[in-house]
Order: sequence, then C-alpha cells, then structure tokens
Amino acid sequence: MYQGKALCLKKLNSGLIELELDLKESSVNILNQQALSELAEAMAVLKSTPDVKGLLICSAKPAFVVGADISEFASNFNMPDKQLTAWISKTNSLFCELENLPYPTVAAVNGMALGGGFELSLAADFRVIADNAKLGFPEVSLGLCPGWGGTVRLSRLIGAAGALDWAVRGQPQSAAESKSAGAVDLIVSSDHLREEALVFLNRAISGEICYTTNRARKSEARGDAEDVEQLKQHYCRQLSPFYPAAENIIETVSLHSYLPFESALRVETACFVKLARTDTASSLVGLFLNNSLLKKQAGFWLKQARPVTQSAVLGAGIMGGGVAYQSASRGTPIIMKDISDEALALGIKTATTLLDKQVEKSRLDEAGKTKVLNAINPVLDYDSFNTVDLVVEAVVENPAVKASVLADVEHQVPEHAVLASNTSTISINLLAANLQRPEQFCGMHFFNPVHLMPLVEVIRGSKTSEETIATTVAYAAAMGKTPIVVNDCPGFLVNRILFPYFNGFNRLLKDGIDFKRIDRVMEQFGWPMGPAYLADVVGIDTMVHADTVMQQGFPERMQHNGESIIELLLATGCLGQKNGQGFYQYGVDEKGQRYKEVSGHAVELIAAQVNDTVTLTDQEIIDRMMIPLCTEAVRCLEDGIVETPAEVDMGLILGLGFPRFRGGPLRYIDTVGLDHFAAIAGQHSDQGGLYQLTEGFIARQQAGEKYFV
Repeated sequence: MYQGKALCLKKLNSGLIELELDLKESSVNILNQQALSELAEAMAVLKSTPDVKGLLICSAKPAFVVGADISEFASNFNMPDKQLTAWISKTNSLFCELENLPYPTVAAVNGMALGGGFELSLAADFRVIADNAKLGFPEVSLGLCPGWGGTVRLSRLIGAAGALDWAVRGQPQSAAESKSAGAVDLIVSSDHLREEALVFLNRAISGEICYTTNRARKSEARGDAEDVEQLKQHYCRQLSPFYPAAENIIETVSLHSYLPFESALRVETACFVKLARTDTASSLVGLFLNNSLLKKQAGFWLKQARPVTQSAVLGAGIMGGGVAYQSASRGTPIIMKDISDEALALGIKTATTLLDKQVEKSRLDEAGKTKVLNAINPVLDYDSFNTVDLVVEAVVENPAVKASVLADVEHQVPEHAVLASNTSTISINLLAANLQRPEQFCGMHFFNPVHLMPLVEVIRGSKTSEETIATTVAYAAAMGKTPIVVNDCPGFLVNRILFPYFNGFNRLLKDGIDFKRIDRVMEQFGWPMGPAYLADVVGIDTMVHADTVMQQGFPERMQHNGESIIELLLATGCLGQKNGQGFYQYGVDEKGQRYKEVSGHAVELIAAQVNDTVTLTDQEIIDRMMIPLCTEAVRCLEDGIVETPAEVDMGLILGLGFPRFRGGPLRYIDTVGLDHFAAIAGQHSDQGGLYQLTEGFIARQQAGEKYFV
C-alpha cells in the first residue's frame, strides 16, 4: 500500500491495515521530519482506501517510538513564533486525522513510547502495551512541555491531576502504572503483543468494545478544580525558578482542562512555543545533543578497545575503594592492592558502606552485595597481577610516589596491560618518563565521590597509543561512567578551568567581599555550592596542592598577588571538612545534629589581607567569578585539550556541577552573547591575564559566530 523510509502500510486479512513504524538506518524510531512527512502521506492513502475496518499501529523496532528528533529542535526553535506555531499545529492536525479515521485504531506499544511517541499512541483509540513497556513525557527534562496534544489527551483520559503528575515529574511509567491510571486499555506479554493487539482490534470492529465512546473521552474536558489546585500547590513548593517548564505545564493543564479540545490544543501549543524561546530549553536541549555526541565518540573508541575482564587498583583509600566498588558492582572483577592490612580494610569498608546503602534502598539484596564484595580481591602483593588487563593507580597525589608505583607494577602485569593514573593534576608525560611501555599508559581521572560523579577524564600523553585510549574509555563506560578524552596539560580539562574560578574568588576576598555573600550569590546563580563551601568540601590542602600546580603550569595568568587565602588557611591548620576548620566550621551539636557556621578565624585571617574594600553588585561578583572560568574554557578548546565545545561543556557539567540550565561555560557565553561577554570582560580587564580575551574569541566575535549553532 505504502512504503517509506520510516514507515509502511500493509493490508492484512478481513479489511485490516497495519501501519508499521521502522525508521531505516536507525536503531530506534523517532518522529523526525521524514517520519512525519511519510505519516501524512500514509494518512492520505488510508483516507482514500475503501472498505477499511480497522488500523493497527506497531513498531518493527525494540521500542515503539522514543520521541521527536531532538537534533531538529535547534533549527525549528529559531523559527519566528508564527512559523513555529504552524509547525506544531501541522503535526497536531496530522494526529487529529489519525484520531478521526472512520474505524477503530489500536496502538501496539512495545518498549518505550516517550514524548511524541506516546502522543502518537494517544491519538489511537486504544493502547495495547507489552508488559515491559514504559510510557511517558520526558519533555520537562529538556525545559519543554509536550507539544503534540499530549497533555490535552492524557488529561482527558486520566484526569488533569494525573496528567500533571506525569508531565511535571517527567518519569516514564511502567505498564502496570499506565493501566492503573487509565492511560492504556490492555497489558499483554511482549511475546504476543501484535497478535493480542489484533484480537483487541477485532473486538472493537465487532462492537464488543465501543471505539467511539473511548474516542469521545479524549475530546471531553475533565477539569477537576479542587484536584488541580491541590496539585498546583504541591508542585509549586518544589519548583525552581531556574527550570520554568514545570510551572508552565501546571498553568497550561490547569487552564486547558476546562476548554474544548481544539482550544486546549492551542493553549498547549502556546506553552510549547513560549518554553522553546527560553535560555533554559536551549541549554537543556544542547546538553542532550552534547551527551549524544559523547556516546557516539565512546562508541567509536569501543570498536578499537581490548576487553578488560580483570582490572586492578593500586591504593585502597577512599578513592581506591570507590574505584573498586564501581568496577565490581558493574561486573568487572578488580584486585585492590595496598601495603597494609589497615589500608585494605579501609577500602573494603568504603565499598561495603556503599553496598549497604544500596541494600537499605532496596536496590540490591544481600546476595547481590556478597557477589560484588567477592569480585573485589584485596591483596598486599603483586602475585595475582599476571591476569590483569588494566591497572588504575590511585595512590597519593605525589609525582615521585606515583612514578615509583607505576614503574613497579609495569613489571608485574602482562605485556598487553594498560596502566592508568588517577591523577587530578600531574602531567601524564611526566609520569610516563620512566615507563618501559609509555604507549600503554594514560590518565584516568575519577572525580570524588566515585560512585556519584559521572565523569572520567581519559588523559592522552604524547606517547599514548590509540588502543590504550580506546581500552580505557571502554573500561570507564563499562563502569557506568561518561568518559571524555583530553590531551595532557596542567589540570587537564576540568581542574584547569576550575582554578581560574577560584583565582577570581581569591581576588574578591582580597577586595573585602564577604565569602558567605559570594557563596550565596553563586548558589543563586545555580551552582550546587559556593566557592568557599566547595573549597572546604574538596579539602584546603588538596586545593593548595592543585592551585600550586596550576600556577606553575600557567604562571603568566594563574599566579596570585602574594599568598592566596587558601594557603594562609592551610598554614594555620585548616583543612576544611577534613578537620572541621575551613572557611566554615563543621561539627555536631549536643542534639547530634551536624552544623556548618562561618569560621571566625577565617573571617579574621581574610580581613588582615584586605587593603581597600571594593563595593560590588551581585552581578559584578558573578562576572568576576565567571569571566576567568569561561575564558579558560575558551583556551582549552583553542589549545586542543578537547576537540569540541560539547566536550568542554559536558566536562564542567559532569565533573563540577556547572548549572545544567546554563548548559556549560561555552553555552553560557553564547547565551549572554559574545559581544556582551567581551564588554564585561573589558570592564574587569585590570584583574589580570585570566580576564583577557583570546585572539580566537575576538575573531569568532567579529565574525558573528557562536560556539554552538
């Protein structure tokens, strides 16, 4: 009947037609322009075909439809409002055509039906779903709302309050949850989905089930003022001004749940257009595309990787224990070596504590916990290292100690084995100098705490082979981490960009700006914690060590005028949270409650370093913190530390907690505009080299280009 590149129509027996979704050269079905165009052509064929009794909509892929094509959003979102509205309305009209066919329609949903895919299934009269299927609206995670009638149809099927819950939380619903809510009509075994859906369709054709009644439910307003108002109040207490989508979805559903169907569609469309114009949506959609790029790059490396069936970690401290836990819990057995039983006990305790938390949350049972612990082999010698494919060195951050340990272990492992140093700052080329096989050595920088932080920097030395990088990337991915390949330099990517931020913080302190105020301003900007609190969490001693490396590596712009505040704090014994003394004091009160309060000692120490107090607005504090961070991000891209703007931004998002709704430092520059960023950098150019624009930035600005299209 009809054959396209995304779908086809097939005639079945007894007047039935099957619309099969199967996007060629793709592992999943998405509703891109190709698919929507072909759906329109298929609808024309259906409407001109006589004697049709029913339509089955199904997928030839493992999932029904995972959503719209997000890669098309950027160009669509650049349309004028009128054109963007027309684009959305065109798909709405198409779905309405499907919905109004003069015979029953059944969507057979397997795997995932998300976003536009779920909206397509809602346009059918009935939904028969596999028992392992998941349905939902994840658009809120992109700063958007459903735009193809999703909130309208669902609010009429399950009630406005239920639809709000689905759309605001954005979490996929299980088959059982979907059936219980009233969003689907039948759950069947995934092995018999198509045949059971056909049986259901024939029941509708025979009149045993009235499809017109079910269809009418989706066009009748079902607003429940009391329920909607209660849910609004519930969610409004949790809403963040940084993420406007949820609030707009609440207002939209609250309004359209009382309106006629066509009017309700227009309200939803207006909400989508409004949100598509926000910086938050631009940033979050950009993050999705950036993450897709990282997955694609990881896939490239996976094809070249040697398998890692046995790994090892040197050093059984908090970091080593975390690496051991992560590897073992993800299925790769690991040897954990240290030089004392006490150290090994600490590593096992670290892993055990993390496993106990999984058991407490019912994410793991005792048998699973035992299996993971059995996959961690604590040892004091190298006797079992002859089977190891990859070693992670995680000893103290001292180049001499690391070099010695690496040289020792190189002689204990098979010739094919990869050595990787978990260093946060030390040059990979420096550590490789005394190795016999430097081509099989690289950096593998985990972020603390290992089990929570998703990023791993895989650092390429000048002699590191492609196979070594590939194998390390594959191992990081197998551990459930997101690897980014970076070239060697002081601080690599994340710390190289972070310490200019702290340099700006130090300058503010010496200008008399209260660190508690700076923390408040930067947290209001969107950071999970301000710079003073972050320094305490990282550890003042760790901060000073890394800052020293950065000053030595980039003296022309990262040197301080005199001793830095963190150096002075360290000199007086302040380690941050490690000993309860830093910018803040930490402890436990008489009721056993932990507390954090401003350290009087830190206040006095900083006051002694202030010559003339400067008066700054909150925005000027933000500018003086963000300019050095962003300009160093630009330099990392221009220096080839990573290949793409996406990797720069994802490194900061995943490794530092850069505010997601701002998209990363380069996206932030794009958002404020290169001209504006250049202007504010110029206003603070007297602050030193970190506040100077690069030639590459100026050339990009003059050409009217952005970092992202």
